[in-house]
Amino acid sequence: MVLDQRELRNGFGRFATGVTVVTCRNDRGEPHGATVNAFTAVSLEPALCQVTLTRRSKACTYLDGAPFAVNVLGADQLDTAWHFAGRPQHPEPEWADGPTAPILVGNAATISCRPWRTYDGGDHLIVIGEVDHLEVTDAEPLLFFAGGFRELRPRETGVHWGGSIDCPESGWFDAATVFTPLRHHQTTAP
Repeated sequence: MVLDQRELRNGFGRFATGVTVVTCRNDRGEPHGATVNAFTAVSLEPALCQVTLTRRSKACTYLDGAPFAVNVLGADQLDTAWHFAGRPQHPEPEWADGPTAPILVGNAATISCRPWRTYDGGDHLIVIGEVDHLEVTDAEPLLFFAGGFRELRPRETGVHWGGSIDCPESGWFDAATVFTPLRHHQTTAP
């Protein structure tokens, strides 16, 4: 069965992902980045993560056996995502030196990696890195869903209990209810 590529992309696009920029050095030693939403944790021991890049990307050639960083973008980094997806933005994103490779400034998280393994992934290359260093912030992530960038909605407080008889404030028992312990029932022989 031959699947229509557009239909396949639409189906894959129903899975919401975070947005990352994979950064490394190019063949001249300059910082280089590519926007990637195919990222996943692989293992805790050893600490491994994976990025998957189209073979047509320049980053694919630069990542062969090279250290890299996965910059998990924050909700306020939409311009950064576009910049490294081939739509240059001004001003350009800000770079910093990272433990293994150049990193971007202002990420929700930054995962610096040493090369681990590279695998054939059809028209993509699967690159697995061993996590060398991790930085995490409180920034909300930038998301990608159904072909577009998205953000998390603010957390709703209390609404999740609405209409539920299990609500601690208004259900069967409110949060201040005190229960009298049950007496132990003893049976006596006739």
